[in-house]
Amino acid sequence: MLFDSHAHLNDERFDEDRDELIKSLKEKGVDLVLNVGADIESSIESIELSKKYDFIYASVGVHPHEVSSMNYESIETLKKLAQNEKVVAIGEIGLDYYYDNSPRELQKEWFIKQIELANELKLPIIIHDRDAHQDTFNIIKKYKSPDIGCVIHCFSGSVELAREYIKMNCYISIPGTVTFKNNRKTVEVAKEIPLEYLLIETDSPYMAPTPHRGKRNDPSFVQFVADKIAIEKGISYEKVCEVTKENAKKLFNIK
Repeated sequence: MLFDSHAHLNDERFDEDRDELIKSLKEKGVDLVLNVGADIESSIESIELSKKYDFIYASVGVHPHEVSSMNYESIETLKKLAQNEKVVAIGEIGLDYYYDNSPRELQKEWFIKQIELANELKLPIIIHDRDAHQDTFNIIKKYKSPDIGCVIHCFSGSVELAREYIKMNCYISIPGTVTFKNNRKTVEVAKEIPLEYLLIETDSPYMAPTPHRGKRNDPSFVQFVADKIAIEKGISYEKVCEVTKENAKKLFNIK
């Protein structure tokens, strides 16, 4: 029923019970999971997970925190990794001006190069944007091919920004923060943006939703995101699950 469109099940916080947890997801209503790469190593790990479990898919990419280690060989490595049949996207890529773990000019340079790789491979992109709304938007608008899809992961911008992204063939992904008591901005996005343009995610193991806030997040908790969207839109939980799942399958070309 549910598609968690963004998880990091290869994270060390799952080392003790990863297989047990993954095997329990189907009975908890999770049909599909996209495990997302954040550097070369985690991209390879995502592919390995996707080979082991038929309902897990993978993306490959280098997060803005890690781009200081990138070179042209990195792009060639990503290109080779992306040939795997379970790889459905390039990501997560983008800009992070909150932590600034990599110099901003380097972040922009490798963000653009990874978008160009996605254009070449005709794969959608998964975007990380933290405190970098304008630069992220400008780069996507300038460099993303209109022929490829896009999702703004853990969307934290305004309703107006979300509407501008939709014009560029981008989906808006709603995380567990939509359940947080004082997060009115994300609630407004979930309420106002048409369901046909929304995805849902956990970003496991981070940002567990209420009532599990502060604990390790996992893909089964995506149900709380779907439930909150259903409440805000005044529609059924089943409808939210069905449409967001089909949206993700369409974006990532999963039959």
